[in-house]
Amino acid sequence: MTKSPMTLAVVAGLLLAGPVLAVEIAIGTKAFTESVILGEMLAALVRDAGAKVELRAELGGTQIVWQALKSGEIDAYVDYTGTIAYELLPGRGISSHDEEGLRKALAEQGIVMGRPLGFANSYGLAMKESIAADLHIEKISDLKKHPALKIGLSDEFVKRNDGWDGLQAKYNLPHARPRGLDHSLAYRALADGTSHVADVYTTDGEIKQLGLRVLVDDKFYFPAYNAVVLYRADLETRAPAVVAALRKLEGKVATAAMSGLNAAVQTDKRPEGEVGVTFVNETLGLSLPVPQAGTSRWGRFWADFLQNTYEHLFLVIVSLTAAVLVSIPLGVVAYKVPSVGAVVLGVVSVVQTLPALALLVFLLPLFSLGAGTAIAALFLYSLLPIVRNTYTGLKTIPPGLKESAEVLGLPWYARLWRVELPLASPSILAGIKIAAVVNVGTATIGALIGAGGYGQPILTGIRLYDVGLILQGAVPAAVLALLTQAFFGLLENVLVPKGLRLEMGR
Repeated sequence: MTKSPMTLAVVAGLLLAGPVLAVEIAIGTKAFTESVILGEMLAALVRDAGAKVELRAELGGTQIVWQALKSGEIDAYVDYTGTIAYELLPGRGISSHDEEGLRKALAEQGIVMGRPLGFANSYGLAMKESIAADLHIEKISDLKKHPALKIGLSDEFVKRNDGWDGLQAKYNLPHARPRGLDHSLAYRALADGTSHVADVYTTDGEIKQLGLRVLVDDKFYFPAYNAVVLYRADLETRAPAVVAALRKLEGKVATAAMSGLNAAVQTDKRPEGEVGVTFVNETLGLSLPVPQAGTSRWGRFWADFLQNTYEHLFLVIVSLTAAVLVSIPLGVVAYKVPSVGAVVLGVVSVVQTLPALALLVFLLPLFSLGAGTAIAALFLYSLLPIVRNTYTGLKTIPPGLKESAEVLGLPWYARLWRVELPLASPSILAGIKIAAVVNVGTATIGALIGAGGYGQPILTGIRLYDVGLILQGAVPAAVLALLTQAFFGLLENVLVPKGLRLEMGR
């Protein structure tokens, strides 16, 4: 049967639409409320365009999300023109007001910058209204008269090119360089009086909630921070319908509206997904499904708990299994070849001294965002206790027992497998137990790079001042550590020879 031109056109259209429907888009966000809300908006629009979407929320600071975009681990996220000019493109001399200059520089790296969403979220310095009124502080320059004021700044602001160092020089402030805090904790420090001054995002809901006064930037230090969508240039050919969907928000988000959305999450404790998607529906006239609509609080709790538990166990089990398979042979080599042993023990000891966050950042370029990097970090942290205890267990076997095995004429590998490793098993198992318990606690930092686990509710709880959410991650992590310790106690009854257990009084 001959097909009509109309039929052929429909078939061709479906074939062309296929790649868009099949593509999966990853949306990223930074670790603060506004970024998560905007990420939920973008994710909803991507779904509306017919593509699959993965929302990788709360990935960390600017550089982590930016590197993820450049490497292709995410396809889009929302950033700010001031941040782009001074953090992502430092030394280029491009003003945050020069949108075309920013677009051209970003295009060189395969990144496209959309038009402004309609609001600016500038940095600012804020104080409690009551304290600022008592001291007659209205402008940032007024801080110079009050060197005793305690300043608490977010980690990122302390280190940014458009952050504290430049601000202090611009205003000639006499205050010492402050220690960094998490952005959410900086607000808490203002609330409880630990700090008198903190950096804020001018659309944050906490400004109204805590009764803060944002000081006037009377020397115009802070650049423009217009919110824009950044996305990979290949998305325009890979999924043009998705690009069109992402651009629907341009010019649609007013400053007052964004501030209200932040307050809805921070003050009213509404989920970011509900707030973001509801805004998209009302603003763009869409009827997108609102996340978790109709789900009970306990239903969400158990769903999140099971998901977090699965992710946490996955991180711990995979990293610990890999560490056991590598560490025991390394411990044996260290025991059999003393010259090599000194090097092996030295290297794993140095790894153990590296701060967990620094190790994650170091591993990010080698692995990907998510579980891969977290597993690699946990693996490295597990090496020392297992290698050291394997070496120590073999080294401390009584010489008489070793000589007895040699008299029997057993080859070295048979002595190792049948005599030495069984005798060293209590020490080896103790090292594995230490590594496992440490891994359970350390795995919570995996949430900083999108690996999930019990660290996810802890991070979100800190950001939202929600003690319940913090406990939702902290309590299960503590219980899991206790269960892990008990499990290895039972495992000793299976793996440690009975005679050795009796000798140890077990």
